[in-house]
Amino acid sequence: MTQFRADKDLAFMLQYENVAWYDAGEVRILDRRIYPAKIEFVRCKTHGEVAQAIADMVTQSAGPYTAAAMGMALAAYECREKSKEEQLAFLRAADDTISNARPTTAGRMRMICDGCLRAAELALEEGRPVDLAIREHAVDTNNRRYSKVNEIAKYLVPLIPEGGTVMTQCFGETIVGMMLKEAKLAGKQFRLFCPETRPYFQGARLTATVCRDMGFDVTVVTDNMPAFVMEREHVDVFTCAADAICLDGYVVNKVGTLQIAICANHFGIPTFVTGAPDIGHETKETVKIEMRDPAFTLQAMGVRTAADGVKGYYPAFDMTPPHLISGIVTDRGVFSPFDLHRYFSEGGEGEYETVV
Repeated sequence: MTQFRADKDLAFMLQYENVAWYDAGEVRILDRRIYPAKIEFVRCKTHGEVAQAIADMVTQSAGPYTAAAMGMALAAYECREKSKEEQLAFLRAADDTISNARPTTAGRMRMICDGCLRAAELALEEGRPVDLAIREHAVDTNNRRYSKVNEIAKYLVPLIPEGGTVMTQCFGETIVGMMLKEAKLAGKQFRLFCPETRPYFQGARLTATVCRDMGFDVTVVTDNMPAFVMEREHVDVFTCAADAICLDGYVVNKVGTLQIAICANHFGIPTFVTGAPDIGHETKETVKIEMRDPAFTLQAMGVRTAADGVKGYYPAFDMTPPHLISGIVTDRGVFSPFDLHRYFSEGGEGEYETVV
């Protein structure tokens, strides 16, 4: 097992074993649908169950990437008695199954799973246990990704004024923890407002919990309050992560991001998106917006809020145009959303392109 752990000093739910973990023929995934009210893990006995858990939103934000890698380790365990050729065929099929668990992030998921497949090929050549080799690769992958996100945080924190006010959106996963960790190291304090992010309430349950666990002043607001809060509470910065940053400057993130960016633009508040551009998305036209079960918009945490016969509508993501974005905060500095090709021409490798 890799000795270095980039999740050191981060909140409970950002530690690798508490995101998703493979061990002895099983993957356990923290059920973020009910955290923090309950701390429970969904236990998967097949890679297909891992893919289904990802599709069912058991884990969210960047959690599916860790779950995907651990699912590949489980797939290796499933086919351990087969010949080398049969194992590789099985793992290639598992790669397809897991990578396509959620369509909007399929490109990043494919990079993760392809990296696991290469780790498996090497392990088979060297005669090492394939499931453990993939798990070690997954930890190395997380270490590199977390370390890269830590570099992003080092560029983000100086953009937040001392004693200022930050608004977030949904759950940016690692960047939330790294931003707060870097702020503490710099001796900087600020308060945060987290829109709840219906219908899964990731802002209320996940972002706010991480902020609390790391010792910051945090307040949850409903999704229809951002404009009022921005003006009344003197928000200084709006920041969010992204599920895809297209090279044409469009940002794909949890639905609701666009409306907050519009409000921020109206009040003259900068919007900083964290992450690296996605080389696989030259334009927004290459992104498929996932439409999920509309029934989820008719309830709140399992309690129905709409009358029978009322219809729901549930796009999982929206697209924010570049003119509403003040900067893309990457591991190599802050870039204009209109000049993202420069990130790669200056040696940038992407957030997920190098974790394989």
